[in-house]
Amino acid sequence: MRTLQDGLVGSAVAAAAISLSVLAGADAHAAPAERITVTLVNPLAVARPRETVALAVPALAKVSPGFDVKQSLVVDARGAAVLSQVVDEDGDEVPDELIFQADLGPRETKTYQVVPGKRAPAAEADYKVYGRFVRERHDDFAWENDRIAHRVYGPGLETYPKEALVSSGVDVWVKRVPKLVVNEWYMTDDYHQDHGEGADFYSVGKSRGCGGLGIWSDGALAVSHNFTGSRVLASGPIRLIFELTYAPWSAGGARVSEKKRVTLDAGSQFNRFESTFAEETGRGAPPAVGIGIAKHPGNVEAFDRKLGWRGVWEPLDSGKSGHLGCAVLLAPGAKADAAETPAEYLVLTPAPARGPLVYYVGTAWDQAAPMADLAAWHAEAQQLSARLAAPITVKLEPSRAH
Repeated sequence: MRTLQDGLVGSAVAAAAISLSVLAGADAHAAPAERITVTLVNPLAVARPRETVALAVPALAKVSPGFDVKQSLVVDARGAAVLSQVVDEDGDEVPDELIFQADLGPRETKTYQVVPGKRAPAAEADYKVYGRFVRERHDDFAWENDRIAHRVYGPGLETYPKEALVSSGVDVWVKRVPKLVVNEWYMTDDYHQDHGEGADFYSVGKSRGCGGLGIWSDGALAVSHNFTGSRVLASGPIRLIFELTYAPWSAGGARVSEKKRVTLDAGSQFNRFESTFAEETGRGAPPAVGIGIAKHPGNVEAFDRKLGWRGVWEPLDSGKSGHLGCAVLLAPGAKADAAETPAEYLVLTPAPARGPLVYYVGTAWDQAAPMADLAAWHAEAQQLSARLAAPITVKLEPSRAH
């Protein structure tokens, strides 16, 4: 779960970060404001396109007592409606956030308003994220946005007679089209061939794939079986949130289980992963975690300890289908070390004593993204880390004037 500070949300997600404040002195007994003014400030001297802004429902209600997020709209400075999404983060069927996206120039300030209004269902064309449990394909869970796509393997694949596979690695599907392809590709069942939209060229096998993890102990990586449960908490059009559960496995003399929460926003090359570990047996010390990237023929690799980043750039289909970048990025300030197994490169970091381990997993295909090599892919991660370290500031205040 994201950090709650003074009842307000400070959110850092796949390609965005915000800090939020409420104007001091709001009268809790005042009549509800007709409108809530939302002022965004970009503290960086770089542009931030498609930044996701998450407004906590309690913060909105503090400005406007009686505020009903289910009957509210976001409008820009001209009064034009902006696509927004009501998010229930914990599955209790009570809205927690109102989110939308904004384009901010270097050090730019922009103003929006949250106004009363009937929310209409988003059009199909507005949906830029999607994810689901795929029972018909041995219990995969697959997800995507308008830039990237992934899947992980479920319990059905462990007992598949033709080709059983035990792996908690993360698969990559490359796509050159912004439309959502998961359902179509599973329906036609020909996604290992590129018919103009992209394909599944990536090989996971028993490795960590692009961003899977294990517990690092005594110089070895102990990994779980396939996920055992899944649930979708937010399904677009702007943000996808889902959780996967992994049954306990043996790691360094302990039995460890994992709950993994994945957040993917429209327009982002990076997923935000949050892994929460629990020990059923053992000493209870926070484990050392190894987040991996599979080794494939022809790849080039780099590690940036200060940034908490490790990335690869590798040929797909011997280079005939371009090149793929995969990267793991830790949250700003996290401790990072490097290690390897025969199958993967690892970023090592300690799990927090409380709360989730937060990290980011990204992919880029040079036939769809404006990146040509590992240096450009590294620069993309540097930009994301800078945005995470310097969130957009958000101020909410009442506005009764039309």
